[in-house]
Amino acid sequence: MKLQRFAKQSEIAATPEKVFAWHEQPGAVEQLTPPWERAEVLERPDPQLGLQIGTRVIFKVFTGPFWRLWVAEHIEYNPPYLFTDIQLRGPFAYWRHSHRFEPTESGTTLMTDEIEYALPLGWLGELVAGDFTRKKLNKMFDYRHQVVRSKFTPVQIQS
Repeated sequence: MKLQRFAKQSEIAATPEKVFAWHEQPGAVEQLTPPWERAEVLERPDPQLGLQIGTRVIFKVFTGPFWRLWVAEHIEYNPPYLFTDIQLRGPFAYWRHSHRFEPTESGTTLMTDEIEYALPLGWLGELVAGDFTRKKLNKMFDYRHQVVRSKFTPVQIQS
């Protein structure tokens, strides 16, 4: 299985503690799901546990002509710097998503999403859906990063 890699970085105008805490709040995963994606959260982690190791998120996602379950389990948890989830069941042959939050000298956070994935059907899956998947990931993570930036961008008051 040949793994593909995707990464997206943004500077967020808040500390890693605040950005990480935002990701753990109830409803964050719904806010990060683009409105054009046909996805529904069926189960989210217990708010008392947050994103700790072993917690799961279960989605119903539309892929191609079918609805599928996507079960993601958190396998790394190092607040406020990192959490990682893997796909246990879903549309990919392999999926590992690390969310990193690094402090900057200016007091902001460098937020990085790093994904390793493999499409089903090996080289045939890559041939048929490789470009489509890369474009979809770019669009989706552009949206997700904009959502997080908007939560911490100071509101400008017009005079």
